[in-house]
Amino acid sequence: MRKFLRICIAALGLGLGCALTALVLYNVKYPGYGYVMRYTTITPVLVGIYAVVGISFGLIFYLYSPYIIDGVRRFFRATESWLHRTPAMDILFGVLGLMLGLLLAYLVSLAVHTISVPVLPEAISILLYIWFGYLGCRFGITRRADILKGARGGNDGVPQKILDTSVIIDGRLYDVCKAGFLEGTLVIPSFVLKELRHIADSSDVMKRNRGRRGLDLIKTMQETLRQPVIVEERDYDDVDEVDLKLLRLAADLGGVLVTNDYNLNKVAAVQNVRVLNINDLANAVKPVLLPGEELTLAIVKEGKEAGQGVGYLPDGTMVIVDNARRCIGEERRLVVTSALQTSAGRMIFAKLK
Repeated sequence: MRKFLRICIAALGLGLGCALTALVLYNVKYPGYGYVMRYTTITPVLVGIYAVVGISFGLIFYLYSPYIIDGVRRFFRATESWLHRTPAMDILFGVLGLMLGLLLAYLVSLAVHTISVPVLPEAISILLYIWFGYLGCRFGITRRADILKGARGGNDGVPQKILDTSVIIDGRLYDVCKAGFLEGTLVIPSFVLKELRHIADSSDVMKRNRGRRGLDLIKTMQETLRQPVIVEERDYDDVDEVDLKLLRLAADLGGVLVTNDYNLNKVAAVQNVRVLNINDLANAVKPVLLPGEELTLAIVKEGKEAGQGVGYLPDGTMVIVDNARRCIGEERRLVVTSALQTSAGRMIFAKLK
């Protein structure tokens, strides 16, 4: 089979050599000789030219045919692998973009063919088809989300919400969406689902329960929420970390990343990716305690600093009390001195009354 392919490649080289010879003889004008074919009537000379060039190309192609065969095989394997890992919608929109690019290239090449210089219009046309075809294909793939959003009427301008693993496992997202505080399509990337499956199969009981709760939550959201909940099949094989994949997906879709991960929140802010942190929402709706307000709280443990005691409000907010170490296990009346709020949570500082 390989020998037959080498012979076919040699025949292809022979034909290509003859075709290039004809192209030159018919179109290239040498000084003082006009167009070669028009003024060359000696048939043996023409046959000799065709034979020399054709056989030369055939031999070159035959000698390099093993490399050509291996290169073609690698190309087809890479193409098959790309088709396997690329979402069908990306392929569809890539083909549509390619067709649009080739159409534009055809229209532009009509003007190019008015150039009277031999060979040049054909060369420029080939470059135009390659360039516009590539641009059209890339446009179709990268702007797929915008095209679909426009076809659906833009979803009232509400960006898609890309969910990460932490916010799915947390469980509060469902109640937030059910209450109507989070609008737009909820997007669950396939690599996040894969990570959830790994967590659900963990040997650690705690991790396994959290992973299964996350998978159950996804099913519940798809069945009960009014807003669409879709799985995005797009993946980024050149990136290993799930967090970096999430950032790239949010940038490609023009969406908003929903997370509970404090570090991912910071990295997204650096890369100008919009983020919604459920912890920020939870902190925002907690009752506000102003300096000078009084409350009664049980001191449950000692703090990090000398003499400090620590207690917790019903919503889980930590209260750090100065000079309250001696009061551990007691309920005491406190006066709020200050509060500190971050994406990681809120802390209240107080003193004994």
